[in-house]
Amino acid sequence: MREVGGLSFKTAPRVPARSVPQLPEIIPLVDHRYGRASTLNEPVVALSLYEVVNMATGALHVRSRQALGDRFLIPPDATVILSGVDKDGPIERWWELPNRREILAGLARLGVAAATTPNYSVLTDPPRTDNLYAMKRILLAWTEMAAAGLPAALHVNARTDQDYKRWGELIAKRPEIEMLAFEFATGGGRGERIDWHVEQLCKLADRVGRPLILMIRGGGRKIGGLRRHFAHVTLIETEAFARAIRRRRAVLTEAGRLRWAPSPTPKGAPIDDLVAHNVEIVRAAHELAVGPTPRLSVVATTRRAPDGHDQSIQPSLLGDLELSAEAGGVAPEPQRVIAAAKT
Repeated sequence: MREVGGLSFKTAPRVPARSVPQLPEIIPLVDHRYGRASTLNEPVVALSLYEVVNMATGALHVRSRQALGDRFLIPPDATVILSGVDKDGPIERWWELPNRREILAGLARLGVAAATTPNYSVLTDPPRTDNLYAMKRILLAWTEMAAAGLPAALHVNARTDQDYKRWGELIAKRPEIEMLAFEFATGGGRGERIDWHVEQLCKLADRVGRPLILMIRGGGRKIGGLRRHFAHVTLIETEAFARAIRRRRAVLTEAGRLRWAPSPTPKGAPIDDLVAHNVEIVRAAHELAVGPTPRLSVVATTRRAPDGHDQSIQPSLLGDLELSAEAGGVAPEPQRVIAAAKT
């Protein structure tokens, strides 16, 4: 409670609005340069925040755009997006770094176009306060990025209907929040959970009632539905690079479906051509599947709460902490408790 200034979103500082970059619908994620020998000729790329920063020392691995290009074998003038999505180890280490403001200022000086916040886990088995603590840290991480001059996407990790309602109320009251982020690659993308999260994200966008940008990892097959509610949806695409590392080649079938064929290479041979090919084919497959971008229709909607008092029917676990506004976050029905956790 003391560490994050209370679990309420209201205590998070306000920050100035930042210019939002124009982004393509597909941005390839480049994990590293290993196994490669030449520059990936892509004008916009995504990098992991935790690969640009030395997580042991809190120092940037690079001091210039040329050095950044050399480290990842990307064009030095490429538009760079930093992804804060990772397993719990790196994102918890980020929170432990005492010089985050200095790091973020350095990233802004490097000309990073935008970043997504760390996706702190909202798990199903800890006390409810742990979920609220994770969401408050996501918001504080966003304010730190924006305060440093770095356009940032707020990662709306959520586990219940009430969580999404809280996020929506916050975003509606803070017009400086223009970009959101979500990760479908692990817990949030499994089984019926992905449909629930997509539904909740669309409802959130409608309730906010102004154009919002959404950046996602995973869940590419759901972009069509999301685009009807968001002004723009960008997919940070990870498979093209990851499959190339595993010597898999993207193939488009006659039906327009994406398949991955084994593509062994001689020992020590670079995989640059394979990476570039995979990026191109994945982009083509996405364009075939999604089609042209529709016109956005922003419609403000009101969701009727189950109990008729604008509150979900949810028991309070935080009465003793005098956090009644936060306490209604646990759904009574197990089937409506949806994890957005990492594995």
